[in-house]
Amino acid sequence: MYLVIAEKPSVARSIAQVLGADKRQDGYLEGDDCIVSWCLGHLAGYAYPEKYDERYKNWNFEDLPIIPDHWKLEVSKDKKDQFYILKGLLNQPGIDYVVNACDAGREGELIFKHAYDLSRSRLPVKRLWISSLEDAAILEGFQNLRDGKEYENLANAAVCRSQADWLIGMNATRAFTSKYFKRLTVGRVQTPTLAMLVERDEQIKNFQKQKYFNVELDCDGMKAIREKLFEEAEADLLFQKCDGKDARVLSVTEKDKRIKPPKLYDLTSLQRDANRVYGMTAKQTLEAAQALYEAKLITYPRTDSQYLTEDMESTGRSVIRRIHEVYQVLGPFEEPGNPDMKKVMNNAKVSDHHAIIPTMELTGKVLSDLKESEEKILFMVAIRLLAATDVEHIYTEIHADVLCEDEHFAASGKKIKQPGWKIYEECFKNKERLAMYEMDVYGKEEMPPVTEGKTYYRITADKTEHFTSPPKAFNEDLLLHAMETAGNKEFDEDTEKKGLGTPATRAGIIEKLVADKYIVRKGKTLTSTEDGKALISVMPECLQSASMTAEWENQLLQMEKGQMDPEVFLRGINNLISMILNGLEALPSEETSRFSSKKVIGNCPYCGRPVFEGKKNFYCSNRECDFSLWKENRYLETMQKSIDAATATVLLANGRVHMKDLYSRKKDMYFAADLIVEFKDGRTTFSLEFPKKSNSKK
Repeated sequence: MYLVIAEKPSVARSIAQVLGADKRQDGYLEGDDCIVSWCLGHLAGYAYPEKYDERYKNWNFEDLPIIPDHWKLEVSKDKKDQFYILKGLLNQPGIDYVVNACDAGREGELIFKHAYDLSRSRLPVKRLWISSLEDAAILEGFQNLRDGKEYENLANAAVCRSQADWLIGMNATRAFTSKYFKRLTVGRVQTPTLAMLVERDEQIKNFQKQKYFNVELDCDGMKAIREKLFEEAEADLLFQKCDGKDARVLSVTEKDKRIKPPKLYDLTSLQRDANRVYGMTAKQTLEAAQALYEAKLITYPRTDSQYLTEDMESTGRSVIRRIHEVYQVLGPFEEPGNPDMKKVMNNAKVSDHHAIIPTMELTGKVLSDLKESEEKILFMVAIRLLAATDVEHIYTEIHADVLCEDEHFAASGKKIKQPGWKIYEECFKNKERLAMYEMDVYGKEEMPPVTEGKTYYRITADKTEHFTSPPKAFNEDLLLHAMETAGNKEFDEDTEKKGLGTPATRAGIIEKLVADKYIVRKGKTLTSTEDGKALISVMPECLQSASMTAEWENQLLQMEKGQMDPEVFLRGINNLISMILNGLEALPSEETSRFSSKKVIGNCPYCGRPVFEGKKNFYCSNRECDFSLWKENRYLETMQKSIDAATATVLLANGRVHMKDLYSRKKDMYFAADLIVEFKDGRTTFSLEFPKKSNSKK
């Protein structure tokens, strides 16, 4: 008897169906020789700091850093029932081994490891590693189970990634929040991602647009242009000089250009295109793709590869035939060409999983059962496979030099020689989803015929006004690309680059920034909020740095290959935390009070934190500190005096202040003296000191 643990119930059902485990039990499915259960995603995570020590319930800078000697795992409250079922199964007599059937990747490894470790099971572990939930793929995977020990490096990388996120998130968030008296959420990946958004928004805000003019000649439908004239007088002169005159083509150059087909989709490129074409967020795309995977309609979506393995040629051809049968994008009578599968196959470019493609489960019948978002993503994945295996797009690039009244103008355009793979882009431009050009549009895109020496008589000139454009605001397409390529310039060419986050986590990072109200969506655009800008304004370069975070991702990748020691990686994270805390320790109170709308009266005599004014007293901004200087007190009340903000400022700075108009009841008179204050053992005591009288002789 063996136990299989999948990541989700839907995946478990697919596996159980293949294995013949059809008896429903509480939290699992049972067969003659196997039991199939599931984890409900992350069943457990690392415990919050207060689980290590009660004092961590309060966020005190002095308690940092928090670096656990032994990491504690805690089961999510809403998933405890399923965990106890798994724990019982993992320790049940008669079970010979357990199969880790969680998603084949870093996160899947972590999900299983946490559940397995918490159960204290000693069962041998085998690994199911598949890229599709088709019956044939599952069956083949179980026929080729691997020893779980082969994935220890992957598990180490998963654990280190999770612990690094905890260490930086918990320590940096508490450190910056307690120092600046404002909730500032810091993350290993989300902070540099936010920094990119803030930087782009600042570039747009500070952009100084410049007006410029173009002068355009209409040469019988061919446009010849002189661009970017920044002086209007120069543009007016050129317009007046050429309008109604003759123009002649001095030269024509033609050059053939070839555009290779696009690569197949990995998750990030799919998310980018779905945002560009359909306006879907990265999260929506991932959810739709995951649903399609669990419905056996596409292969594993959380992949960073855009290639297939070289043994998939036959599978690829079969899937392409099925796509044409189901969608008929070339029309009912057009025969598809022979796909070039060699373009999309490369074993060296496939690590854990190959590119995303449809499966043979694709039929016209299943399409009607899909949600709109799922059907759109399935169509996009299908069309990409067709495009990626088609021929090159070839066009002729044409440039003409046009002379009018001794002034040179440029005309440029193109003529399509072979539509090739680009014909499939038309599927997203018409309601019928057909891969064919609309002739009225097709003709407009091409340049009219032009020959050297041709003369155009009495041409019409036009002057148009334009402005230089600021950098484009981020949408999810552009942000995902920026995250994917972050820090690439810092690495050698032969370094395998991973950027910020992974394909599986980038959508979650964006959603976390939205949830924390550091960024907002405005249509397709993502912009930073005032809170987001405030956070980045106090972040040190090491936490904003995309290249540093990208380097960590690269180290985790090396760890997966056994080339990086986990202890060395975490030591680097701990050193960074120490550097951050040291930097914050040295900040003056003027800096740490920058977000406070309250005026700082001075520094606390007990803990050194800023002191603010309240209705009845002056109090320390540190909630754990008991310091208080009351405006009304018995000592000064007898002298008809109280402490105002100006007086408190001097007292906190010097320990004394000169006061006039103090009243003496005994002598019924007013006098002046120095008020002395002493703060000791939580008590405030006052005394008076009179200035010495000077004896002067005449």
